Amino acid sequence: MEVVSIVASVLLGIAFVVAGASKLAAREAWLTQGVGLGTPFFLVPYVPWFELAVGAALIVQVAKPIPQFVAIILLLLFSALIAKRLSEGRRPPCACFGAWSAKPIGPEHLVRNAGLIVLAVLALQ
Repeated sequence: MEVVSIVASVLLGIAFVVAGASKLAAREAWLTQGVGLGTPFFLVPYVPWFELAVGAALIVQVAKPIPQFVAIILLLLFSALIAKRLSEGRRPPCACFGAWSAKPIGPEHLVRNAGLIVLAVLALQ
């Protein structure tokens, strides 16, 4: 079971690193899209750096299980923002992976996050 935990943690870490790096590469577009998604303005510049840190900790297996729990909390918060916007009938660009995910949010984003949460739970094993 330890192999499953390590593989899940590394895969989840890669997703977080890619998400953070993509947001940084998107620069101003991420700032606008992050606010549009519902992220508090004062937090938007820090989200990519936090994702990079969590992703790196997941990949190198540092301080387990803290990064895994942090990842679950972040994914739940991101999912709540997406669900709130969808319930309001709004579909801003996802911006979850910077320019790679500029299409409007939809239920598939919640499904993707659920899959990532499953990875995080497996990483806790």
